[in-house]
Amino acid sequence: VQLQASGGGLVQPGGSLRLSCVASGFTKDYNAIGWFRQAPQKERERVSCISISSSDPRISYADSVKGRFTISRDNAKNTVYLQMNSLKPEDMAVYYCNAVVAAQDYWGKGTQVTVSS
Repeated sequence: VQLQASGGGLVQPGGSLRLSCVASGFTKDYNAIGWFRQAPQKERERVSCISISSSDPRISYADSVKGRFTISRDNAKNTVYLQMNSLKPEDMAVYYCNAVVAAQDYWGKGTQVTVSS
């Protein structure tokens, strides 16, 4: 079971990045999949999540990223994306992909996002 995140980097304030997370090895579908982030000396926080339901998939965003970040999923590629626009210095953090399968959390290695001029 593996979650491989990529797409981080250095961007100026106001810029954009797209993070990708490829999931492999899962034998069951996710209950939820999404992104968390952790800035230095801060707790890890949930950024965005897709809760999977056959009848009503739901997407949630942290208030701090609403209107700027968009999460999406490509089932054929087993990939979840996080499009981040209008980046701010306070978005700088290590971003982690997370999946919940049968009530168990799985984490990928983080990808660093640096927002600086």
